Amino acid sequence: MMDCTDRHERYFLRLLSKHAMLYTEMVATKSAIHGDRKKILSFNKVEKPLALQVGGSDKNELSEVCKIAEDMDYDEINLNLGCPSKKVQKNKFGACLIKEPDLVAECINKMVNSCKIPVTAKTRIGFDEVENFEYLNTFVKKISKAGCKTIILHARKAILKGLTPKENLKIPKLNYPMVHKIKKNNEDLEIIINGGITKLEEIKEHLKICDGVMIGRAIYQNPYFLAEIEKEIFNNKDVPTRSKITEKLILYVKEEVKKGTRVNQIMRHTVGLYHGQHGANKWKRYLSDNMMARDSDFQKVNHIIEIAQNNEKANQISS
Repeated sequence: MMDCTDRHERYFLRLLSKHAMLYTEMVATKSAIHGDRKKILSFNKVEKPLALQVGGSDKNELSEVCKIAEDMDYDEINLNLGCPSKKVQKNKFGACLIKEPDLVAECINKMVNSCKIPVTAKTRIGFDEVENFEYLNTFVKKISKAGCKTIILHARKAILKGLTPKENLKIPKLNYPMVHKIKKNNEDLEIIINGGITKLEEIKEHLKICDGVMIGRAIYQNPYFLAEIEKEIFNNKDVPTRSKITEKLILYVKEEVKKGTRVNQIMRHTVGLYHGQHGANKWKRYLSDNMMARDSDFQKVNHIIEIAQNNEKANQISS
């Protein structure tokens, strides 16, 4: 979810759901420690509960980032063990670490002893030619013994050579039974399933076995899916309409523009808000045509609310 789940996207998603746990983009340890911390790590309190996802394999750097995350009031720190990109592998973090369980356990242990907030891990179920229950189960037990009690399993193995990160999200076959088996054999751990889940019915089925479901691309492409999850899974009947969400977001846009944020930096995340609805194409077209306009031109920004309201009326009539 690099270049997707930035602070503006997370603010937008929080308007859709009060209860879902949100995650940052993966931040490399060196960037978190030596970079512009305000730019890279700052967030709006509205976004909470929020986890900082970090990439790294140096236990001392990871320990320092844990302290930073805790000081900044993040609710969780999550170690990324699933990203298969070449750049990430070159820097020795992400999915390539599945091959080094002892190193991962050492890092986890150092992280857990550096902060009081939960330390979690997100990993693939295997790598290259390795996709078997024994290896994954041993890996899970090793990092849980090191102090990680919540593990998010992307139900695909990672192909470390020959596939792009995008291809790695599609070509390796999903293996949900493997994740379910891990949960059944590790009842004391919180096991969260991830990968290719796009429907409420699928979420409900997975929750019969797993402790949670993580969804990324499906919500980015169809954000209101998160509102449906809020209503059906979290039993919150007070879910705002798309037009109400738009009204609240425009207030945020106006405040952010005063700080120097460009309108398109925020509104690009809302392209899929009317996915599958009447007016979806009009919504996308207006954003495409107008969101690069001068940020001070709020007439065009305000017109977004009018489009949202009209779309809402059209969908109510059709239903």
